[in-house]
Amino acid sequence: MQGDECCSVIEAAAGRPPCPRCACPRCHRNGAANGLQRYRCTACGRTFNALTGTPLARLRLRDKWLAYLTCLLESTTVRAAAERVAVAPSTSFRWRHRFIAGVRRERRPKLSHIVEADETYLLESQKGSRHLTRRARRRGGKARRRGLNKEFDCILVARDRDRVTHDFVTGRGPVSAAQLKAHLLPVLAPEILLISDAAKAYQAFAQAAGLRHEVVNMRAGIRARGAIHVQNVNGWHSRFKGWLNRFHGVASRYLANYTGWYRVLDAGSPATPSDWLRIGVAPDKYSPGCQ
Repeated sequence: MQGDECCSVIEAAAGRPPCPRCACPRCHRNGAANGLQRYRCTACGRTFNALTGTPLARLRLRDKWLAYLTCLLESTTVRAAAERVAVAPSTSFRWRHRFIAGVRRERRPKLSHIVEADETYLLESQKGSRHLTRRARRRGGKARRRGLNKEFDCILVARDRDRVTHDFVTGRGPVSAAQLKAHLLPVLAPEILLISDAAKAYQAFAQAAGLRHEVVNMRAGIRARGAIHVQNVNGWHSRFKGWLNRFHGVASRYLANYTGWYRVLDAGSPATPSDWLRIGVAPDKYSPGCQ
């Protein structure tokens, strides 16, 4: 029965989708397969269903999807979710990242009014890789050099006072003004007040973008000047790292999925497995803030 419910949610969320190849809206019904309506494009002749072109395309066992999405909402580990839903651990891993990729496509509002921005860092990880580009280290190892350097992945988080949050994995090492321009500028509404720490990259970015900018000098022990602080972002960083500990380290190549996963959990949306599935298959979900 859950398979029928899953297909109903998919069909309702996708509506009558345009052709994923040529975007032509003129498509007619062309039978059904595996519980989903198929369509044929009148322009290019391609056949497709509501999942074609989404991260969920070609995934099987739809009768178990809603149960698996419950595991994602509960932040269950790969193996525990596989055991609960009765799928292979490799399937559980694949589903985790496909479903997260689907929800990360959701369009988010731009950041407005007072915007806090700050970054946090995690030691680069090649977990699961068969060919390391460096010497192996013990689990939870340490960087070879002190301070911030190219051994750390940078996670940039921007959050306004309405709790709208955008997250970016900008690369290795300290964030630069160019990276701030590429990632942050597209998600900022006009006339915002940007608050950051005293890093020179933020000052250069704000000046080049013509933004009002206030600095909190954390190194001098100044955490707040009235409403001028970055405590909301720092609180997000702290909660994210505490949540991430249950997975015993994640590979750097999947880090953007984990920040996106935690962002939707922290926001409380989607709240149900059906909501998650609707977001993952609904069309026109691109946001400039997505990785």
